Amino acid sequence: MIRLANKSDIPEILEMTGACAQHMISNGIYQWNEHYPSKKAFEIDLDRGELYVLEMDEKIIGSIVISTLMDEEYVPVEWLTPNENNVYIHRLGVHPEVQGKGYAQQMMQFAEEYARNQNFVSVRLDTFSQNKRNQRFYEKRGFQRLGDIFFPKQSEHPFHCYELVL
Repeated sequence: MIRLANKSDIPEILEMTGACAQHMISNGIYQWNEHYPSKKAFEIDLDRGELYVLEMDEKIIGSIVISTLMDEEYVPVEWLTPNENNVYIHRLGVHPEVQGKGYAQQMMQFAEEYARNQNFVSVRLDTFSQNKRNQRFYEKRGFQRLGDIFFPKQSEHPFHCYELVL
């Protein structure tokens, strides 16, 4: 079940994303770390009504942020659609214990249907250039790879921007 998160979910979300970070680091992918994603980031997402969780057996196994706010890092990217009616995906995570079972697909399907139902023209996101698995995941969903952006606090490597025109 996917639902809007509430304040009491934050500790469990942080536990899940922490497990994701450790799993990625153990696979040589330095995308998430002890600084990102942060409690503050999730609290802001929650306050904006943009943080969703995937629950199974009353346990949070995934989270996703569906935002209408365009980060300033995205401004220089040559997007496929105008910058006025888009949805941005951030902090998609699935607990490593249940990865590979289609839960990330389920959350992306939810986000894409949400965007269509709200008449947005596209879904945009970025993913780490060193995370080939994520790149294949989004490309198989029909996302087109566009420009690169940088988040120096996370990595010296770029993040690839993707867009799915709806």
